[in-house]
Amino acid sequence: MILIAHRGNISGPNSKKENHPDYILKAIQKGFEVEVDIWRIENKWILGHDEPQYEIKKSFFESKSVNFIWFHAKNIFALNTLTSKNAELKFFWHQEDEYTLTSNKYIWTYPGKTLTRKSICVMPEISNYSLEQLSKSSGICSDHVLRYKSIKNENTTI
Repeated sequence: MILIAHRGNISGPNSKKENHPDYILKAIQKGFEVEVDIWRIENKWILGHDEPQYEIKKSFFESKSVNFIWFHAKNIFALNTLTSKNAELKFFWHQEDEYTLTSNKYIWTYPGKTLTRKSICVMPEISNYSLEQLSKSSGICSDHVLRYKSIKNENTTI
């Protein structure tokens, strides 16, 4: 099971640190993959959810950590440019779509929607999925991803 720290969060939302490059790297160092919000503005890459906040350099995409990042394109310029970058990057676009196909062929699944073996279950803590349903998905993206480590380890408690 893939465990994805939503914006770098592993034990709950932290709006002051979310999407910050250092925060992202800490989550990766703890063994999680990370979903980050990315913008492309005037040929610059910028991380941030509701607005661009943290500019990143080209070297960010060349580090080994990039293999653990799922890029959520926040504008069409980010999405368009990501499609022409290294094919190994994981990225997607969505707003409130029930399902979104990611570049690496997983189904980014909106909270509360039907899960499949190829689903990345987004924010299961706000839905009523059973442990059995969660364990059949490919992954979980959550602000509380640490809670779900037990599923990855085949433990029966959350």
